[in-house]
Amino acid sequence: MQLVIASGKGGVGKSTITSSLIYLLKDRYKLIAIDADADAPNLDLLFGVEGWEEEKELVGAKVARINQDRCVKCGICMERCPYECIKFIDGRYVVNELTCEGCNVCRLVCPVEDTITLEEVRSGIVRKTTTKYGFPLISAQLDVGRPNSGKLVTEEKNWAKKIMGEEGIKHMIVDSAAGIGCQVIASIGGADVALLVAEPTPASLSDVKRVYRVVQHFREPAYLIINKADFNPGFRGIHAFAEEEGIPILGEIPYDRAIPNSMMQMKPVVEAFPDSKASKALKEIAKTVEEEILR
Repeated sequence: MQLVIASGKGGVGKSTITSSLIYLLKDRYKLIAIDADADAPNLDLLFGVEGWEEEKELVGAKVARINQDRCVKCGICMERCPYECIKFIDGRYVVNELTCEGCNVCRLVCPVEDTITLEEVRSGIVRKTTTKYGFPLISAQLDVGRPNSGKLVTEEKNWAKKIMGEEGIKHMIVDSAAGIGCQVIASIGGADVALLVAEPTPASLSDVKRVYRVVQHFREPAYLIINKADFNPGFRGIHAFAEEEGIPILGEIPYDRAIPNSMMQMKPVVEAFPDSKASKALKEIAKTVEEEILR
């Protein structure tokens, strides 16, 4: 089974919940974890990962390069660049590779053939390790200013499927990025179940509605987890949304200072503080996941 944890909004505790569920399920199920937030991966921090066993580069992004020997300095490329990444510096036109999207406009408008070329560069890396808990973790890191975060996530999942086939692993748990962009779509696509994480605020409600529409597009069943449930007790919008859409609520996790303290220890909260309020709620959620989803 491929289980994805998504939120639509950052900072709601998605990685905290993912790490705790993985920790609680790892002894009863053979599973592989994926950190699908290529912009800001952090699942390795919560599992105390200190190094990577294997890394793969993803080359696919393109940037413009200007041949200074052929450039006639007409400035048309700078005028037409839609991303304003070409500047005239020290008597020559140069491309800022961090903002160049490889759109090819500059090459098309250049009056001198072969003066501007598009060259492939690295988009990022996909990496794999075996955690101290015994299960494999795959993560990705997008290079600064590069596109293809969705492709990185797809590469992660393809690598995970290969490992699952080789090692007889039954379940893949994916920690999605925030928002509804390319990497989130790549995370949700192909999943069997989506666990949506929200907190009781209007902003979180708005964003979880958006990511739920993505889940609906892929026709996947969804469940809801409410984190920091007692943070804003007068707000009932999340419950109303779940009732209106028929989304089962797996559980509610109270606000608990044990969670940031466990992060400082680089451990899931259910390991660092097993008797905390949050850990008790997470254990009940893990039990429900076993009974209703993984059964």
